[in-house]
Amino acid sequence: MSASILIVEDEEKIARLLEIELEYENYKVHKTTSGTEGLAAYQQGEYDLVLLDVMLPGLSGIEVLRRIRSQDEHTPVILLTAKGSVEDKVSGLDLGATDYITKPFQIEELLARVRAALRLSSKLQPQPAAASNAGEFETWLTAGNLRVNEATREVKRGEGSIELTPREFDLLVYLLRNQRQVLNREQILESVWGYDYMGDTNVVDVYIRYVRKKVDHGHETGLIHTVRGVGYVLKADA
Repeated sequence: MSASILIVEDEEKIARLLEIELEYENYKVHKTTSGTEGLAAYQQGEYDLVLLDVMLPGLSGIEVLRRIRSQDEHTPVILLTAKGSVEDKVSGLDLGATDYITKPFQIEELLARVRAALRLSSKLQPQPAAASNAGEFETWLTAGNLRVNEATREVKRGEGSIELTPREFDLLVYLLRNQRQVLNREQILESVWGYDYMGDTNVVDVYIRYVRKKVDHGHETGLIHTVRGVGYVLKADA
């Protein structure tokens, strides 16, 4: 079944180009030209991915993203922005954007990012329980007093529970599955964002900071460590 994509873009030429190219790739496309219309369309329909401009009439793209994420953590949202600063990109990622692409962009790059986001999203869909007594056999990934359950997506450190976004959860699971191994940014990007991710590698640094803040905050011993000039490692003993 073809994926359904919502475009929220007020520049008519860009919106039409995206519509034509995505339909040529056999996606189902719905196009809106303001933040208010885009949010309404999202709430009334079922979409597999949202292409969201940041600078919009009515509600801004950032506000639309905020409202989407308040009720839906999983649908991929790719920001389209004319702003090139790291701060603008980070603010969008901080609110839960899946990816961003800066205008002007090459359509081939955007299509690659759409494919990568949809592929990752399909992997994150909840899986049906295998059996009613499956809880008896639940397994946890652990490091020190950190525990992560991939099936239920629970994250606990000591007696406390930790809330992570889907991307943060995937990053933490990857670090746990490779604990005590120093991982460089390229390895992390390929495994967590997808091999054809074409964004900046500094997105890894941003998300490491998010996860570290949530996992290590309030604990005397840090678990996520920076290896200068190389990458990152998760280990229970420094």
